[in-house]
Amino acid sequence: MSTLTTEPMYTIQDVPGKGKGLVATRDIPMGTRILSEEPILRIPENLPHCETLRSYVRLQVDALTPNQRQAFLSMHNIYADDSASKYLGIMRTNALPFGQDNAGIFLDACRINHACDNNAQKCWNENIKRHTVHALRNLEKGEEITIYYLGVTNNREARQEELQRKFAFTCACRLCSLPPDQSRESDIRLNEILVLDHLIGRDGLMGISAGSSQKLRHVDRQVTLYNEHGPNDSGLPRAFLDVVKITVVNGDLARVGIFAQKAMLGWAVLGGNDGPNVLENKALLKDPSKHGLYGRSMQWKTAVDDVPSGLDPTQFDNWLWRREKPKRPGQVADLRNQTTFPHVYGLPDDKYITTEFYSSSDATTHQPRRHWLLLAEIIDIYTETRFQVDIQDITGVSIPLIFHTDGAGSEFVPSEVDTGCTVATLYANRRGFMHSDPAICLKESSNLKVR
Repeated sequence: MSTLTTEPMYTIQDVPGKGKGLVATRDIPMGTRILSEEPILRIPENLPHCETLRSYVRLQVDALTPNQRQAFLSMHNIYADDSASKYLGIMRTNALPFGQDNAGIFLDACRINHACDNNAQKCWNENIKRHTVHALRNLEKGEEITIYYLGVTNNREARQEELQRKFAFTCACRLCSLPPDQSRESDIRLNEILVLDHLIGRDGLMGISAGSSQKLRHVDRQVTLYNEHGPNDSGLPRAFLDVVKITVVNGDLARVGIFAQKAMLGWAVLGGNDGPNVLENKALLKDPSKHGLYGRSMQWKTAVDDVPSGLDPTQFDNWLWRREKPKRPGQVADLRNQTTFPHVYGLPDDKYITTEFYSSSDATTHQPRRHWLLLAEIIDIYTETRFQVDIQDITGVSIPLIFHTDGAGSEFVPSEVDTGCTVATLYANRRGFMHSDPAICLKESSNLKVR
């Protein structure tokens, strides 16, 4: 991975409809480092656009060599109407982020055009203090090299709006030019990836400790979606690192080692073997138990070499992701099955709908695709305004249960609802509120039983 040869791999030339761009002059294998550059100009990203900034840029431009200055001035400027800030306009149009809150001009890298289905990855390598670009897949001679300008791979409409606002162009790449049905499928996939991103990061370390199985299922689904979206998506290594965190918290060193290796290989394609993320994962692989989060819970405890052998690929993946076996018809439910009986941190969020819990035929209305039930104990009762109880799950996590039923909770006989009682809530959802902690809102009284 990340081989950088002395032979020229690209040329800067006119690209129809895009101005200048980089085009491969030979076949480039996946993972190859296409270029490695230092910035010729740099500015702090958070410095306001004022006379101080214009002077700062002007001094740097004046210090360039004649060839560098000519190359810089030939770059596109979407702020050309502002004649007083020509240099700054070129910077704002072309600068790439690097380091800690900096942006810079790189003579070749800044010529690379955007595509939402980019075939190369830009990356600032802090170890070598250079901007690098690597091939995400095998590139053919004559193929344009493209990178992704935006931070998040959003749906088509959101991407186009952001590109127009920031760079004043409309993307016509393969992904943006899909037929309507395929474009809709792509958008649904990308939207779900973002929803899962939120759910994976939600609740921090407490969410991992109390809802590890649910978090792992979220990442499992997210990795599937990334692979469907395209090869070597930049989100994949980060997803694997999420699993590293989940498994290391639970003392599962066997899986930590496997997922750290997957993350390292992914980062090597994106940023090279000398990148910080690769080196960090190499260090982790030497002794996963040295991770700062190791052993917060030992419920999945394994040794590094506790990896099963003799499994076919499907069986191994099922083991790796701790996928629960599907229940046979008529089989009694296992109360330890967190898919059917999730804890509070494993419940779906009403603002972030995922296909694990819901199905939809029109992307607007959703129906439960399976059954799930929250079992908890009543620890407090409030009757001053709307009927409400505080409940606590088996992991010790408490949450309000608010009755938004037709009778506002009056359907339940007060003498039958007391602290210490067990409540079973079918299709329970966590709902966020603007000025208070999340709660479970019960809308159908038939979905709750108290014993």
